[in-house]
Amino acid sequence: MQRIVLCCAAGMSTSMLVNKMKAEAQLRALDLDIYAVPVAEFERELPGADVVLLGPQVKYEITRLAAIAEPQGKAVAVIDMADYGLMRGAAVLDKALALIAS
Repeated sequence: MQRIVLCCAAGMSTSMLVNKMKAEAQLRALDLDIYAVPVAEFERELPGADVVLLGPQVKYEITRLAAIAEPQGKAVAVIDMADYGLMRGAAVLDKALALIAS
């Protein structure tokens, strides 16, 4: 099972987006583990993650977190602000899957 981790300031604002992504994954019959955590838990969650997506509110952390993830071969990216704001679960899921595949 592939694991997609979303990180935001407190891990709460992202929960609605996680639910949209899970619903889309279910429609596509994809076996994925998708959940949100506060960015402070990034290093603890990284080993089990296939990809980590950052909420736009913590995009300032991308350089530091990508440097931590790179030696482990893990992708880290920022969720598009419009996709996040409009809760476009399908678009965010597509981004995560593309990062896992690359």
